[in-house]
Amino acid sequence: RVQGWGWTRRPRPSFAAARARMLRHAARRAVRDATKSRARPTWCATMTTSTDVEVDAYKVGESTNIKWHEGAVDRATREKTLGQKGCVLWFTGLSGSGKSTVAYTLEHELFKRGKVAQVLDGDNIRHGLNSNLGFTAADREENIRRIGEVSKLYADSGMITLVSFISPYKKDRQRVRERVGDRFVEVYMKIPLSVCEERDPKGLYKAARAGKIKGFTGIDDPYEEPENAEIEMVVAEADGVMASPMEMSHKIIDILEAKGFLKA
Repeated sequence: RVQGWGWTRRPRPSFAAARARMLRHAARRAVRDATKSRARPTWCATMTTSTDVEVDAYKVGESTNIKWHEGAVDRATREKTLGQKGCVLWFTGLSGSGKSTVAYTLEHELFKRGKVAQVLDGDNIRHGLNSNLGFTAADREENIRRIGEVSKLYADSGMITLVSFISPYKKDRQRVRERVGDRFVEVYMKIPLSVCEERDPKGLYKAARAGKIKGFTGIDDPYEEPENAEIEMVVAEADGVMASPMEMSHKIIDILEAKGFLKA
């Protein structure tokens, strides 16, 4: 302390401290510039801090510091414990084609056999996870992307995952297939549009025909039929006679057994 001045002289910073401060300032500038330009910051590769600890930055979307972490319990171990193999059964079809009815019937039948299954229903998911999405093409794409990622997490945990979504666009279903891999089983609920309109359990077709609902699949928005679905369930023919949900669920169980999903 210098007499008469009332202030204390700060000690001169060490070289290491000055270097660390310089790196921090450079990092802040890089993040600020990257946020403006959406370009990858120049410091995002690898840098060494003042403590000589190597820091790797990973780019995922707009983030630059995210890395995939593997857990100590792998999928094979989970599946051995459960006595089954995780998979995604993707029920797709027109509104009123019986997707959810068959999915829930199948879930119950699997539980009776001691298997662990979970239905992810399109309407239910829109009450929570996807409650901020509408029915534009972009929102439908995001709707399927999100549930595709969730279904993959379920399947990776060893769960038999039953996804019931109209999912009208081929490209969206294909993206999920690519993410899930060979454990993706597409289940096409095949039924004439005329039968769905006649059934109309929720009154949606009537509302769409009256113009009260816009962008309704099958009316003023297309449904793109699967070309090579692993399972094709003929729910009804033009005569409108509906197949039994229980019989359809048993057929699917037979296919799952043949594919080896019901044992580890």
